[in-house]
Amino acid sequence: MREFQQKAFLTITLLSMAFVGSGQLKTVKPDQQRIGVDALKINKNMGRAGWTPDNGDGTFTNPLMWGDWPDPDVIRVKGEFYLVSTSMHYVPGCPIAKSKDLVNWEMAGYAVQHFDEDPRYNLQGGDMYLRGSWASTIRYHNGLFYVGFCTPQWDKEKGHFSMCTAKDISGPWTRTIFPEYLYDPGLLFDDDGHVYVAHGQQTLYITELNVDAKSVKTPARKIYDNPQYPYLEGSHLYKINGEYYILSSTGGTKGRQVCLRADNIYGPYESKVVINDDHSYPGNGLHQGGMVQLKDGSWWFIIMQDRGPIGRVPNLEPVTWTDGWPMPGHSGKGVDTWTKPNVGGNYPIIIPATSDEFNSQQLGLQWQWNHNPDPKKWSLSNHPGFLRLKAVPAKTLPLARNTLTQRVQGPYSTGSVEMNTEGMKDGDIAGFGIFQRPYAYVSIQQKQGRRLIVMVNNDTTVQVLPFRGKSIWFKASVAEANFTVKFYYSTDGKNYHPIGNQLKMELGLDWTANRFALFNFNTLSPSQGGYVDFNWFRFDGKPLSTNVLKPAIGILEF
Repeated sequence: MREFQQKAFLTITLLSMAFVGSGQLKTVKPDQQRIGVDALKINKNMGRAGWTPDNGDGTFTNPLMWGDWPDPDVIRVKGEFYLVSTSMHYVPGCPIAKSKDLVNWEMAGYAVQHFDEDPRYNLQGGDMYLRGSWASTIRYHNGLFYVGFCTPQWDKEKGHFSMCTAKDISGPWTRTIFPEYLYDPGLLFDDDGHVYVAHGQQTLYITELNVDAKSVKTPARKIYDNPQYPYLEGSHLYKINGEYYILSSTGGTKGRQVCLRADNIYGPYESKVVINDDHSYPGNGLHQGGMVQLKDGSWWFIIMQDRGPIGRVPNLEPVTWTDGWPMPGHSGKGVDTWTKPNVGGNYPIIIPATSDEFNSQQLGLQWQWNHNPDPKKWSLSNHPGFLRLKAVPAKTLPLARNTLTQRVQGPYSTGSVEMNTEGMKDGDIAGFGIFQRPYAYVSIQQKQGRRLIVMVNNDTTVQVLPFRGKSIWFKASVAEANFTVKFYYSTDGKNYHPIGNQLKMELGLDWTANRFALFNFNTLSPSQGGYVDFNWFRFDGKPLSTNVLKPAIGILEF
């Protein structure tokens, strides 16, 4: 399966060079289909800051963002579009992006700043990996933004539903936690004054909320259960021309999109599969997302597609109404390259931020912590122009609080950092790597006053080298084609050496994709750890091209 991924980056044929006219589907060779776009398009749209879908000629190429933006929902408020996504345990949660044209997106903020309902969100007495916020829904009503999400039932843990509200998309947000559990919610403010949430898995329900959408008015009523649609979930609820529509996905990762339709909110509902297509990533279909209407009356759908350890990436699809059914894509298939939506103007190419020089007094919106951070253990002001991470007590990386992360991206992404080590103490392990299960990193470790360069792959020490300097540079280079990561270090910031072995990215933490990670933890003492200062994090969306020297010989190699 991976061989033709690699071919897709190399093959340039007359077919792949064919002109893409206005509103026409692009033909893709079979050996290019795994990534959905051909080599020319990839080379054109890859930038140092990351992937852009905007081709600069009035067309766009999917995916919208080549990283983990799962369970998307989208709204339009006047001339601005807002997209909310799932982020589970990562903090802040419920990331929100904004756009003027549905193609070019940037971060707008987060609906949840931290989770206070359980000390395990602070990594105290356990962890809350994979909990947090699931399947967010976003709406705007009477001057307020609303973001709802569910926190899942987990073993013996009771799940619940939350509603966040704000006057401004950038916050501040106020969160209300419901005692009820509304799985994969879809919010609707009906034109008759009622407020509803569609929710459930396999069996779907409607729950009516009070007018402020902060409590339940009428308990859940079952509205639909069809064994032909296993695991029907991810519902989004609309009222269009007097009819109620519920857009849901079925089949999990393989995925297809189902639409339910009824004259009454409680049914009976008829159904139709509106798209069942995996041509851009064979085996994983387009499924789950939200729909939005433009000022010109056209409708567009933002729908995700699982791409393994890279994440669930959003695609933008035109919608054609056929016999009253919204049909995403074109002729039953998702589009690869298509004419941009008509939003009444042209807007510059922009993508969500990645690199960070740490020159601000606030962290960039691209960053999320692995759990609630300890505010006493990090700073942007102790050493202006640097991010200081003070060591937190932990035996291994997954147990370390204050691990700072951002998305890896496809088709390539390389993250690099410069780290000053002068403040380290015995027991400190500080560095840079890839966070997931399995994880891997390259680090500086201090033992008995001696500092070592250590590469670790999922708790296994792979290579150890001596280190005598003050600053160290690390790189992690990600390739989607085979889901691998290579690691490098430099002692001068110019010449890099490969170190250790490759990480084979997987999804031991289901549904959350892999992430770049900066960290500092101490394995010896809960109170005696030191600190490191990160001068910058820099992202490169092109294939790694740096001065790589021969591997150094480790003083210890396992």
